[in-house]
Amino acid sequence: MRYYLGIDTSCYTTSVALLDDCGSLAADERRLLTVKAGKRGLAQSEMVFQHTRNLPELLEEVLGKADRAVQLAAIGVSASPRPLPESYMPAFLVGLGFARALAALNRVPLRRLSHQENHVFAGLWSAGGPKEGEFLAIHVSGGTTELVRVKRSAQGCEIELMGGSADLHAGQFIDRVGVALGLPFPAGPHLEKLAQAGRDRASRIPVAVRALQVSFAGPESQAQRLIAKGEEPAAVAAGVEQCVADSLARLIGRASEETGLRDVLLVGGVTANSFIRHYLDERLREQQRLKLYYPSPRFSPDNAVGAAFFALSHDTPAI
Repeated sequence: MRYYLGIDTSCYTTSVALLDDCGSLAADERRLLTVKAGKRGLAQSEMVFQHTRNLPELLEEVLGKADRAVQLAAIGVSASPRPLPESYMPAFLVGLGFARALAALNRVPLRRLSHQENHVFAGLWSAGGPKEGEFLAIHVSGGTTELVRVKRSAQGCEIELMGGSADLHAGQFIDRVGVALGLPFPAGPHLEKLAQAGRDRASRIPVAVRALQVSFAGPESQAQRLIAKGEEPAAVAAGVEQCVADSLARLIGRASEETGLRDVLLVGGVTANSFIRHYLDERLREQQRLKLYYPSPRFSPDNAVGAAFFALSHDTPAI
């Protein structure tokens, strides 16, 4: 049996995954980068250092989990943040460097894709769709809030940016408010847990969506003011979730009206939030009759399965 290796070194996660030639997951290992308590992120040099330390250990773990000696067929790696010529981030050079060395050593093809495409392919693999040749996708995380139009092709995907955040990303909004509430960074899962106790009295935080652009700077300022005034933390957390969910629903709904596309893939760590998924299902699936595709919550945040699946897709007639 041959295997397809995926590598992704994003802003806050080192990821390695292995798919067999049937597309089944053989191994998936990740390690969150360490952020000191009270801090809201890392410098690129810190990311590079931690990826360089983590990646050999994760490769040893993943390759050791295969049921026999691993015969690599191809390697997929996230080489840039987005599928644009000028898109660059030093953190991705770590994964790219390891992938190039492994591909040369094993004499197998190296398939480069962007981190955003990695999310799309992980979503396609995990959610089993969309099957259509053209669909909408929204990538929502700490580093990206973008609404895109995706056209599948023999080369992979053509991604056209339609809209997204004009300032803060949704994940940044969540992380900044979470840290202000005393939660660990990244704050997403911790804020979701806190918000469960404040759903019935969620703080009122404004939604700022115009056409296909969303702003989270104003909502973040309002949340910070509420915290400074002593508003109940659970109510603020629930208000943040409500604001993000409503913002995404408006963006997706308007994009569907503009393009006529009704299949939507939702990827990125923020879309793993169960409240946001339920809200979008109610607003978009039930009210507007859109078809929503979610990866498993495990494959919504940063992972390398999409890169492995991308490599596999280039060795098979269809994905």
